[in-house]
Amino acid sequence: MTAPERDEILPPLAAEGHLALTEVELVDWGRRLGRQVDPPLVVTLDGELGAGKTTLVRAICAGYGVREDVTSPTFAIVHQYDAPKSPVYHIDLFRLESPSALQNIGWDDIVQADALTLIEWPRRAGELLPADHLPIELRHVPGDPTRRVLYAGGHAGGRMKKGEGVGA
Repeated sequence: MTAPERDEILPPLAAEGHLALTEVELVDWGRRLGRQVDPPLVVTLDGELGAGKTTLVRAICAGYGVREDVTSPTFAIVHQYDAPKSPVYHIDLFRLESPSALQNIGWDDIVQADALTLIEWPRRAGELLPADHLPIELRHVPGDPTRRVLYAGGHAGGRMKKGEGVGA
């Protein structure tokens, strides 16, 4: 029996930088990402309401070793969790009124910490978003409510240059 071709192993569209995933597949991918990353790392999660950003954050945290329940910090803006490798900061900027309000949450200290920092709604940080972050974008699949399209690294909004990101 011969080994399968690379194209047979890769999920559809993986070579183009995006995957159409069910929630179960998204959670599995997030756990694997969490197991593989090391601090310091800032990961941004962008996408529409209900696209699965918080679900993916929970999965990344589980893979990273967070043992407590991970909840959305929509009203608190920041939640901090303990993990074996480092602290984890989960930031939800959905209700942020302006990037200048980030000073009130200790933004500079958080994004410069030796930690895993996961940021939902990152565009609201404007120019204060670190340039060397790992961008992830989730989108609904038109006509298929059970799947999400995931873009990661340089394919997520073009925020990272070629050669940067996971696996570079």
